[in-house]
Amino acid sequence: MPARPKIKGYGDSFGSYGGRYITDTVAEGDIDLESLNKNALIDGVEFNKFEETVKDFALSRLGHPVVRVELTPFQIKTCIDEAVTELSYHAPLWSRNFATFEASDGVGIYELPAHIANNLTYCLYKKGLMTSNFPAESFESDAFISYFTGYQQGLYSNIADFYLLQQSLETMRKVLGNEGAFEIVNNRYLQLYPVPSSQETVILEYRAINTNTINPAYLNWLQKYTLAVAKGVLGEIRGKYSSLPSPGGGAVLNGKELLAASEKEKEKLHEELRTAIEEPPAFSMF
Repeated sequence: MPARPKIKGYGDSFGSYGGRYITDTVAEGDIDLESLNKNALIDGVEFNKFEETVKDFALSRLGHPVVRVELTPFQIKTCIDEAVTELSYHAPLWSRNFATFEASDGVGIYELPAHIANNLTYCLYKKGLMTSNFPAESFESDAFISYFTGYQQGLYSNIADFYLLQQSLETMRKVLGNEGAFEIVNNRYLQLYPVPSSQETVILEYRAINTNTINPAYLNWLQKYTLAVAKGVLGEIRGKYSSLPSPGGGAVLNGKELLAASEKEKEKLHEELRTAIEEPPAFSMF
């Protein structure tokens, strides 16, 4: 049976203290990760303060209240959820958070709260901090020193070979040694390797967006992406008819134009995510 990890030290930088376990912490901000993308039409819709700012931005850009916008509160809620999901998945460096817990003897699987499990980036378990873990006067020690001191002559000039060497050594240490490893199971549980033989401190690094401290630029990205999705939904609605009859000769609807604008804007915002918001791939030498 998976265990509930007991809080060790500070506990969780993103959640407020709620008990002895990590799962008892309450995530900060107005994003409810437990209900994100799980709303049903029959449940009704209530917007919190954060969602109100995003909703009002999208509606105003669509012409409300000057023109009628044929979107229900539930449709707008789904647009907001989609935007939050996109940014949360690509959460940048400023959203980094940490949590610590104490692993128990003989227990290898631990339950994690949603705000940690959804965006866990690293687990520090049975690792040496701020050390190279290389024997003195060994090949890897010399290569490590030469790389960071700028000595790039002879054997150590090819950094690609050095990087491949480090990958091989890391694999060997995991297979033959006692170096810790981890993986997420069913997007809910943390599996530790090897199973702790005593009480061990585990440090988790993860990304989580706090709506109380979100950068205004990224809040605006959420607003613009919600608007782009809303244009697509509104375009589908207005695209059912090319025009509406009226005494003045009829009104022409812009469904096709809204659909085209939605796809173009979402593509542009996705590119902004990849190039300006999401952090580059990590490159580690040890």
